[in-house]
Amino acid sequence: MFSKLYWATIPMALTCASYAQQVNLPYRDLPDPAPQTSWETVTGLHVSFASADIRYEKGRAPDAGLQSEWKTKAWKGEQVHTQLLIWTTKPLTGVTVNTQPLQDGKGHTIPATASFVRYVMTDGLNKDGTGCGYRKSTDYDSSLVEDAIDIVKKQDIAANTTQPVWLSIKVPAGAPAGIYHGVVKIGTITLPYQVQVSAHTLPPASKWQYHLDLWQSPYAISRMHKVKDWSPAHFAAMKPYMKMLADAGQKVITTTLIYDPWNGQTEDIYGSMIKWTRQSNGKWSYDYTIFDKWVQFMLDLGIRKEVNCYSMIPWNLKFWYYDAATGKDTFIVAKPGSAEYDAHWRPMLTDFVKHLKTKGWFNITTIAMDERTMEDMKWTIALIKSVDKDFKVSLAGSYHAEIESGLVDLCIASAEVMPAEVLAERKKRGDITTYYTYCHEGHPNTFTFSPPAEATWLSWYAAMKGFDGYLRWAYNSWVKDPLHDSRFRSWSAGDTYFVYPGVRSSIRFERLKEGIQDYEKIRLLREQFIKENNTAKLQQLETLLSSFQLDTLKTRSAADMVQKAQAGLNEF
Repeated sequence: MFSKLYWATIPMALTCASYAQQVNLPYRDLPDPAPQTSWETVTGLHVSFASADIRYEKGRAPDAGLQSEWKTKAWKGEQVHTQLLIWTTKPLTGVTVNTQPLQDGKGHTIPATASFVRYVMTDGLNKDGTGCGYRKSTDYDSSLVEDAIDIVKKQDIAANTTQPVWLSIKVPAGAPAGIYHGVVKIGTITLPYQVQVSAHTLPPASKWQYHLDLWQSPYAISRMHKVKDWSPAHFAAMKPYMKMLADAGQKVITTTLIYDPWNGQTEDIYGSMIKWTRQSNGKWSYDYTIFDKWVQFMLDLGIRKEVNCYSMIPWNLKFWYYDAATGKDTFIVAKPGSAEYDAHWRPMLTDFVKHLKTKGWFNITTIAMDERTMEDMKWTIALIKSVDKDFKVSLAGSYHAEIESGLVDLCIASAEVMPAEVLAERKKRGDITTYYTYCHEGHPNTFTFSPPAEATWLSWYAAMKGFDGYLRWAYNSWVKDPLHDSRFRSWSAGDTYFVYPGVRSSIRFERLKEGIQDYEKIRLLREQFIKENNTAKLQQLETLLSSFQLDTLKTRSAADMVQKAQAGLNEF
């Protein structure tokens, strides 16, 4: 990484809001602060397959992980991918990457796609090895890293530049098992590759049991697309992003009961999806129009397991509402357990329960909490249950034995320890138990500078621990200029989003999906081996999982662990 002062030298034209108005158009990466190196022995154009575990430097000729051909194995229904590199000492204009369907020689084909990968500005961890806390950009080294997977079909490549390409193959569920051959063509250069399709079938994402919970930000999309919140244009803009999330196996709809539940942490403040009105006679009314539209929109896209509602315990304990008597928006500050808190929330919860039951959503809806004081959480849960004993509650926080049994969805931090007997009992009850990472974990994580394999590693860890899935607080909570600069004022770069404006995926998001597929394969094989009473293969499977410990990452790379485990998984 380079120049701590680089932030101050970025031309204003590259950081202005004009980029936010053209999210679907081609764009240029920021200038690379790193010096161009290792080009002395390179001449002309070169193309090679490369490791998907390495983030190659834009201004450096690659020298690691290169291979003239690529071979992999896949289940039917699985999506596999790799990376290839173009590097050149001469400028190139209008470069295209051509793919043709893979063929097995028997008339069966598999489609393939190739996309250019873009570079985004990143930073690094704090001196203590974490990524939390307010940060000045000048206090951190800055560098360009490859991450965004672009939507353009042609790309200009400057002299002495490395340009990554992401190759993706989605095996149809009906593809016969066998070996399929394909090629990638760039100019006059042809690269061959091979995919061996097994007899196993991975079901579609809608059938996956993995509980993926990436929080959505509708407000970031309206800002970047310059549309009015909750207008038809807003929903049209959101649809491809949320479809991409549904296709990754997302299970949860993120909703907000109040204005700004997270005290303005993000670039775009979350509004309330419910309008609270205190009438002139002191009674309350609630307008669920936005809430209903958003939930139904997400349900229609296939995200149907859970509706999580934030938050009865916001960070600032500030609750906004419209006062009909004064004709103004105002707020109260009330602590859980106080008379003011009860008077504010009990009427709303009572009305909300009726509304949810009318819509048929009560059984999939939870009142969701972040980690708060035990006293506040107990008071809040008691209030919720006093309104309706069947009202569900979820928590993303620490493990607390005192309240665990009342949480239908409990997500704990990666290093938290939940007793095995408690986890087993939760499974018996049908409760969801997942884990999360956030800015505190240096490794594993999904920052833009994190090793790509760590995104895959996350789901292997979930499988090893017996968790149902994984939570990350931000799917698309974009910074000011997310296509160019992933840094943010409060956390390490990339902490706030997986995907990019313009419905661009990322290496991190694709590698995350890779791990989810592995989790599902493990689940299906385990079920098969239990049914067959095949204890030998069950033990082999558990052995593959055994190395996925947090401490192991201190001495082994995620890439090494994942590569070896996937090779073993594909032998079953």
